[in-house]
Amino acid sequence: MSRIARWIALITATASVGATENVSAPTYEVYAIRYASIPFRVSGLIAGADTSRRLDIAMTVWLVKGSDGRMILMDAGFKRDDLIQRWKPVNYSTPAEAVERFGVKREAVTDIIISHVHWDHVDGADLFPNAKIWIQKEEYEHHIDSAGKRLANAIDTADATMLYKMKLAGRVNLVDGDAREIIPGITVYTGGKHTFQSQYAGVNTASGVVVLASDNMYLYENLDKHLPIAQTLDPASNLAAQDRMTKLAANPRLIVPGHDPAVFDRFPSPGNGVARIR
Repeated sequence: MSRIARWIALITATASVGATENVSAPTYEVYAIRYASIPFRVSGLIAGADTSRRLDIAMTVWLVKGSDGRMILMDAGFKRDDLIQRWKPVNYSTPAEAVERFGVKREAVTDIIISHVHWDHVDGADLFPNAKIWIQKEEYEHHIDSAGKRLANAIDTADATMLYKMKLAGRVNLVDGDAREIIPGITVYTGGKHTFQSQYAGVNTASGVVVLASDNMYLYENLDKHLPIAQTLDPASNLAAQDRMTKLAANPRLIVPGHDPAVFDRFPSPGNGVARIR
């Protein structure tokens, strides 16, 4: 190799190393977006709560905006008419409409992390035509068989069919286990046993790790009083998951429960049903 050729090779190698060192993992902004409210018994949320207590719970999806342009939802809400007629949500709009009011087109959503298969978290997934789905492998396979048939009551038949069709289209990613970084800067964790294999997410932000608990922690009261959720297959596992969240989050205030309207009081900006978690 000539001296000039060696010099060019050295410059190219140095430039490549520098480019690699300058590449950093994306950081994210996290927003809770409320698309409806539903009156609910607190005893259905917190184990042992007074059965006379009522709360207008927040029906929420969480938008995670990446510095790399990625637009990620944690959960997808619901949109079927039979669910709307049954539950009679107040101030309802579809999750897609709520996200679009915030300025993000439904076609721009790149990923949806499904925490679990209950109707109010999975039913709206097909509102976002370009999104890839991330769900725990054991959660999917416990509820849907290889032909798309519903195997367990936790999932509605219509939602089982929808997820199965999305899987056939190559849009469903099955997450195999705990503490998996599914997207750079976003890690999902199992535990809580709200359903067979529900999951929650840790998201890297400028404020540190935000934990999106979804229904593994319904209300702040679960964490504040160290009480399991009322709807869990294993209360001890649920409390262990809550304890783990306090270690994963940069600050306990950055643990976001699944249905607490107080989220929008604690994080009042930008407002109008949207709360930036930071």
